[in-house]
Amino acid sequence: MLDYVKPTVLSLKLHRDFNEKWVQQRIAEDPSLLGLGDLVLKDQERIQPGAGRLDLLLQDSDASHRFEVELQLGKTDETHIIRTIEYWDIERKRYPQYEHTAVLVAEDITSRFLNVTSLFNGFIPLVAIQMNAVQIGNQVSLMFTKVLDQMRLGLVDEDEEGAETVDRDYWEKKGGKISLGGADQLLRVIQEIDPRQEFKYNKFYIGLSKDGQANTTVIFRPKKSGLRFEPRLEKSDEFQTKLEDEGLDLMDYDTRWGRYRIRLTPEDLKKHEALLREIIQKAFEEAGK
Repeated sequence: MLDYVKPTVLSLKLHRDFNEKWVQQRIAEDPSLLGLGDLVLKDQERIQPGAGRLDLLLQDSDASHRFEVELQLGKTDETHIIRTIEYWDIERKRYPQYEHTAVLVAEDITSRFLNVTSLFNGFIPLVAIQMNAVQIGNQVSLMFTKVLDQMRLGLVDEDEEGAETVDRDYWEKKGGKISLGGADQLLRVIQEIDPRQEFKYNKFYIGLSKDGQANTTVIFRPKKSGLRFEPRLEKSDEFQTKLEDEGLDLMDYDTRWGRYRIRLTPEDLKKHEALLREIIQKAFEEAGK
């Protein structure tokens, strides 16, 4: 049986032995403490031109997302909020090839802070993490709790403009009969997995619908230059290499929406029928649909 021990909550701001540098070093040694995923340390005390130093720059393991982290002992205040956003803005402009998220870590995330940041969350990707230091016996530990998460963009079928419905004739004129016919071929593959799936024609893409419920596991954008096929899949270097080795025109991976974007010609639909079937099957398995 384990014995219950009541921990003592410490104020790092008032403690004589611990300071911000000490906290910074603990996170630098183990970025997973923040609960933001599999991150690695990219830089500490990173100099910002004309704006001071960024406490920590963390990066995810696949090197596509960076987190600008500012630490504050005690309560959040206006200067730290501004500094956090300023450093995030500098980094995203210097390195636009990455996704960037501003992270403020503080001992006391005030209700005023949450009220203010809620006004622009969704425009500025901001995460707030409350930090608590606790002592049990002669040992000290840090606990981090996310109290404000980055507001993710909704799925494309949740976007009111994107979900504006049109008809088949609209896409036939916009993308051409050949590209639309290619989408029809892939729909037949989808219906082998789930016969109730059908096209839902929206203004900016063709999605799926099942019993009136929108489904964006895969979407299509017929173009005169070819059919753009966008399955939602977890990013995988191995899978991406396979697509490229097979000769598919892989445009890119959209990290914001979690989609591969593949351009298909009528020849691709014949030559790579088995692979396209595998991609669709994998997308539906990951979506749990």
